[in-house]
Amino acid sequence: MQKRRTHAPPFKAKVALAAPSGNKRIAEVSSEYGVHQTLFNK
Repeated sequence: MQKRRTHAPPFKAKVALAAPSGNKRIAEVSSEYGVHQTLFNK
């Protein structure tokens, strides 16, 4: 069974700043960084 991944705070900040930029959709940003799309809605 695979363990849950944990991300470092700098990675979380980079992903969070990339999400609302408007240049890319959430699906594109999530695939670029390798995280699931539902993480952007929390």
